[in-house]
Amino acid sequence: MSKSPTYTREFFDREYSAAEAYGRLWQYARKYRFRIYLGILCGMLTAGTLLPLFQVIQPALDKVGDVGHANAVEVAAAPAAATDEKVEVADAGMPARGKASKEERKILKEYGKLKGLAGKLGFELQDEDEALGAPLLFAILVVVPLAAMARCAFLFLNKYCLSWAALHTVKDLRCSILRHIQEQSMQFHGRIDVGQLMSRASSDPRLVQHIIQSVLQEVAEAPFEIVVSVGFIIMTAVQNDMLPTLILLVVGFPMFMCPVVLLSRRIRKWAKRALERYSVVGSRIHEILTCVRVVKAYHTEEFENEKYEQANRSMLKASLRAVRWSLFVTPAVETVGILLLCAFVVWCFFVKVKLSVIVPMLAPLLLIYRPIKQLSKLQVQLEQCRAALARLFSILDVRMELPEKADAGQKTEFKDRILFEDVSFRYDTADRDAVSHASFAIPRGKVVAVVGGTGSGKSTLGGLLARFYDPREGRVTMDGTDLRDMRIADLRNLVGSVMQETLLFNDTVEANIKYGSPAATHEHVVAAAKMANAHDFIMAQPDGYGRLVGEKGFALSGGERQRIAIARAILRNPPILILDEATSALDTVTERLVQDAIDNLMKDRTTFAIAHRLSTIRDADMILVMQDGRIVESGTHSELYAADGVYRRLCDMQHTE
Repeated sequence: MSKSPTYTREFFDREYSAAEAYGRLWQYARKYRFRIYLGILCGMLTAGTLLPLFQVIQPALDKVGDVGHANAVEVAAAPAAATDEKVEVADAGMPARGKASKEERKILKEYGKLKGLAGKLGFELQDEDEALGAPLLFAILVVVPLAAMARCAFLFLNKYCLSWAALHTVKDLRCSILRHIQEQSMQFHGRIDVGQLMSRASSDPRLVQHIIQSVLQEVAEAPFEIVVSVGFIIMTAVQNDMLPTLILLVVGFPMFMCPVVLLSRRIRKWAKRALERYSVVGSRIHEILTCVRVVKAYHTEEFENEKYEQANRSMLKASLRAVRWSLFVTPAVETVGILLLCAFVVWCFFVKVKLSVIVPMLAPLLLIYRPIKQLSKLQVQLEQCRAALARLFSILDVRMELPEKADAGQKTEFKDRILFEDVSFRYDTADRDAVSHASFAIPRGKVVAVVGGTGSGKSTLGGLLARFYDPREGRVTMDGTDLRDMRIADLRNLVGSVMQETLLFNDTVEANIKYGSPAATHEHVVAAAKMANAHDFIMAQPDGYGRLVGEKGFALSGGERQRIAIARAILRNPPILILDEATSALDTVTERLVQDAIDNLMKDRTTFAIAHRLSTIRDADMILVMQDGRIVESGTHSELYAADGVYRRLCDMQHTE
């Protein structure tokens, strides 16, 4: 059994505090703050619509029911008289009770106020038969549905506004990540795992969307409900001289959050690990699909399936561990809440607090349970999102882009020559220079070729000329101007490249030729294709220039892809051309077609050719021979061959003599 793929921590990964992570997230979301504020406000109003009904209307209906059932209470108009008079039961079926208790007098007093207010408004709470009055019934049939519709409207606005802001924020975050990644130098792209980077850039932002879209909804409702309930408890405690009980609640209430605090670190740890292993899964499938020809050629489908299954099992294990810890939070909070509630009731029993006083306080205590449960889940989600934000901001904090000076000069044409002046360069992960003290000139209109064994530094020289990298020592100049003092956009317009591995976009043939030259017309595209010996094979297909080339151009042969790339370079028409072993992977017949296209491309251009087949550069104006990062020989083909050095040995190995 093959070893399961593991997550390799990227060199740029770092940890972020909650303040750092969510503070930076707010920088992306703040432009949509109006909708966020509106969504939060609607969430607060949503939470408040049912709470007053529970705390005011329901007790009022209970009082009306008690009075109608007893059918014996006559309430005086004045509140003082209602408090002091003796209440007698008039129903023959119930015995007289004598003087009312303090609680009964309080209820009657409040009911008297309510009845008096209703009378001033022009309707009675009860009719002659002591039943509910028609106006009150009308209020229930009209006011309550209106409140329900208002709740529905607030809930819709709450969810829509937050969802709108979340989707826009995630869109901006994804675009920022792609923009930032593309700004990084080839040093960065040479060190990362593309599949894992794709997972970070596409999948992790979904958790960010959930935070804004769902968590803020809970933030809007839950604290508001808690504040109202706690306020009601405080008011009840003050009215009933229960300040010691209030102090007990204040001390005990924070214990609800103990499980959340104790488990949050483990939740964040395993949430991050699950995201990392999800990245491994994304990396595996990206690698398999990219190398699918190799997989099929070696019939290793089952081998790759097993590795992919192992990666999924590893992700599943981490995900389940994160789920277990997160699911443990809610029952832990519930258990702590039940124990605290029991302790409160026991304490009330020993200090002889009446049940009629406890019940009004228990109702809001029970009501608090739901928002506290929501907040406990919220902590879990915040920790998961914090892990995702750490992975995203780690990318955004990478600073490996090539610097462009604020006062960089504008350069629109190449006039004289390119100079490499004692240039040295080393890759970040290497222990020796890839190019060491290279000095040479590329005059305008000339062809300079570089040859050497694998790893000798040929392609690195081309990368330095195109400014994919900056020298560690020395400098590269164009017409006397250091490339680092030029605008990168100007340099890219002056330098074109045709690489050995030609990658095309999954688009039409014409779109691939026009890539980088969006203003080109169809006639320009056809002319470039003809110069690249590509027009005939393009028109041999039913769709012609509208044919889709497939992922990375896999629908075309290697020679066809190369000629499309050459046509693209011809259409862009750069004065300086870099050819990186453009014919090394082709058969003899196709190489001839491609070489003819390259010859057309090289006309009237300054060319830097990186050669593997030495036969293709025999006519170069100057040939540089590299070995271990150094230029060990330079001259024309005849001069170097006659010198009987490294170049001649390379030629003899390829039988080009």
